[in-house]
Amino acid sequence: MKTYLKLIVCAFLGLLSLGAQAQNFPGKPGSLAEKNTWTNSQLMDPADLAAILRNPKAAQPLIYNIGVVDDIKGAKHLGASSEKANLEKFRKVLQTLPKNTNLVVYCGCCPFDKCPNIRPAFKLLNEMGFSHARLLNLPVNLKTNWISKGYPMAEK
Repeated sequence: MKTYLKLIVCAFLGLLSLGAQAQNFPGKPGSLAEKNTWTNSQLMDPADLAAILRNPKAAQPLIYNIGVVDDIKGAKHLGASSEKANLEKFRKVLQTLPKNTNLVVYCGCCPFDKCPNIRPAFKLLNEMGFSHARLLNLPVNLKTNWISKGYPMAEK
């Protein structure tokens, strides 16, 4: 009887493990198991973007908030790109732009390794051939890596 019970418990734990893996399989949009869709050269340091935004003579990039956080100064809020409708909205916006447009995307809801929004959005940028797309490097979150440093936010 004890052996039978052990087999049932092992089978149950195995099924739980398979279910957890199915939640995060590679290729699922926004999956945490999906690899990064950007290179280090495609990351933009927050201090660099803040300096550009503070300089009225600097060429201003298009900035897209592809998450659920507050807007940086000049950002267009598109909503969480982990949601299919918002990713499609982003695609429609991108279709109107030249491929060499200087643009920056960000989320900042949580650390990069947990964010469900940055991978699908940046993957889309790469697939559509944008050569000057950057991901704002917010490894912890918007509050820590942007707001707490006094960088410009949109007025509410």
